[in-house]
Amino acid sequence: MDDGLVIGADGLARPAWASVDPLLRDYYDTEWGLPVTDERGLFERISLEGFQSGLSWATILRKRPAFRAAFDGFDPETVAAYDEADVERLLGDPGIIRNRTKIAATIGNARATLTLRDDADVPGGLAGLVWSFRPQSTPAPERFADIPTSTPESVALAKALRARGFRFVGPTTMFALMEAVGIVDTHLVHSHRRGSSGVWAPA
Repeated sequence: MDDGLVIGADGLARPAWASVDPLLRDYYDTEWGLPVTDERGLFERISLEGFQSGLSWATILRKRPAFRAAFDGFDPETVAAYDEADVERLLGDPGIIRNRTKIAATIGNARATLTLRDDADVPGGLAGLVWSFRPQSTPAPERFADIPTSTPESVALAKALRARGFRFVGPTTMFALMEAVGIVDTHLVHSHRRGSSGVWAPA
């Protein structure tokens, strides 16, 4: 299709990135863009988006089970208590991305997540902070060129997280997070998933 969508054998329109690889197709059909509003879920997504920096999302998605096992299900309290022995353990785990800086950032982000629980200025902790940057309207892209890579809201979210000690949370990474967890709907308007999150009504 001219807008970058591909009609699958099941008759459903998906973006090209989700039309070939079964893993990516299933992720697109069942998960991407649906609301994630719990602390653990958002901590996991922020962590994985950080590890994805410089890599393909398909690589991260294939390694997600190993990431979950290595990081104790991304439980913030458990990860926040990691010490240097845990860092060395993670650096020796071939199932994940063995990058010391990203591992250290994930541990630091877990500690920042716990600190947010007691921040009177941030009702709802990490989830409350992230979702407070939901815009008043969502993009309605007809083709890939219409999808932004960052927005004023993702810039502001990145700034707010950095101010609270988070790392690997730049504006582009945070916009990808906002897309993935339903804060914005960037499904192309003719995709079978457009408007399916329940957060944004179909145009």
